[in-house]
Amino acid sequence: MTPAKKKTTAKRLAKKPAKKAAKKKATAKRATKKTPKRNTATNNGGPRRKVPSPYLPEILETLAKTYPDAHCELDYTSPFELLIATILSAQCTDVRVNIVTKTLFAKYRGPADYLEVPVEELEEDIRTTGFFRSKTKNIRSACQTILDKHDGEVPETMEELNALGGVGRKTANVVLGNAFGKPAGVVVDTHVRRICNKLALTNQEDPVKIERELNKLVPEEHWTMFPHWVIWHGRRVCKARTPQCDDCTLYAYCPTRA
Repeated sequence: MTPAKKKTTAKRLAKKPAKKAAKKKATAKRATKKTPKRNTATNNGGPRRKVPSPYLPEILETLAKTYPDAHCELDYTSPFELLIATILSAQCTDVRVNIVTKTLFAKYRGPADYLEVPVEELEEDIRTTGFFRSKTKNIRSACQTILDKHDGEVPETMEELNALGGVGRKTANVVLGNAFGKPAGVVVDTHVRRICNKLALTNQEDPVKIERELNKLVPEEHWTMFPHWVIWHGRRVCKARTPQCDDCTLYAYCPTRA
């Protein structure tokens, strides 16, 4: 290698560490760059986002007037049927659940019936609701506990319901509020989580934390109806992909309106 080539090669090798150092420095600078503060300016002339929204009384009054016939859209005739329907409703529409339970409830009258058939038969009966294997396991577990510890009757407390297979706070609150008229809190489903965030009633994403905050904000006498109002609003007007803001009765109180 000639002296000139050696000199060129040495320069090239010397530049590589410098380039790497510059690249690392630029990456570190981007990483430490402060995230811009969230823009809280009004959206399309709407109110500024303030959590919790100061318009909660108006929101409650408007929802009650807009959806006076709101109710649980799962079909049931007993607390036990509502429990089963709510377990089936996980990751499934109420419409699909009602189609399945129309024949399911005619075949299975009580907890013992779900335990007497082969697992595969129950799985097939609820297959179209999705996640049918885990739902079958949860239903059978819940039924066994109801028979063993509650004389075949659905328990009426949050603690006892939570001890049943596949029953979390949402399912327990659905049963307590709608079947027994004894809600332990606000039911938080995907509609409630999404719309309460849009209306600035909460900033939380975790359902348990959202319930905790809503329980403090919403008067206890509305704990059962409030989620029905919100769910009806979410299904009919404030749809996730195509919100119909022009038809929304909550437009004046929404900081995220289009």
